[in-house]
Amino acid sequence: MARPSGEFNAAPMADIAFLLLIFFLVATTFDVDTGIMRRLPPIPDQEQRQQQENQQIKERNVFEVLINSSDQLLVEGERANISNLKEQAKEFIANPNNEPDLPEMEVKEVPFFGQTECTKGIISLQNDRGTSYGMYIKVQNELTAAYNELKQQLATQQFGEEYSELEKEEQDAIDEIYPMIISEAEPKNVGQ
Repeated sequence: MARPSGEFNAAPMADIAFLLLIFFLVATTFDVDTGIMRRLPPIPDQEQRQQQENQQIKERNVFEVLINSSDQLLVEGERANISNLKEQAKEFIANPNNEPDLPEMEVKEVPFFGQTECTKGIISLQNDRGTSYGMYIKVQNELTAAYNELKQQLATQQFGEEYSELEKEEQDAIDEIYPMIISEAEPKNVGQ
């Protein structure tokens, strides 16, 4: 009787391993990281920094948004709901009736618009160290949406087109009227 040798053909094993690898690569889903796309402003030169330090920002020009560790909002000193934040921010940024408690408007020469009132409003966002990242992103999205909707309305009114379809110079003109200024303070314990 012949005894089998200690060798065996391993080629089919490599094929099976390769097929399993392909199966797991195709069947696996990857979590997509959420984040915020922002273009940082250029670094100011020494003269600009001195001017900024000497400038006092009036309280009426600041829209204060606080998020505590329980993910609750405090907007302009009052409790607020995330569902109302965008409309509150739009009202603040646009200040359509030039209200004394909303930001000042500065008349500037803007291409395509001529002499136009531009907002001096700044949105100040501060969150607690315990604020969830999800709530932080929701607040950022609402504030960004407020700016985007105002820009979209102005683009449609002035040019009859979507903001995203405008030429770069036209977008820049709208950005000058509604500059997106969201100032973020260092996270701290905001409180309840």
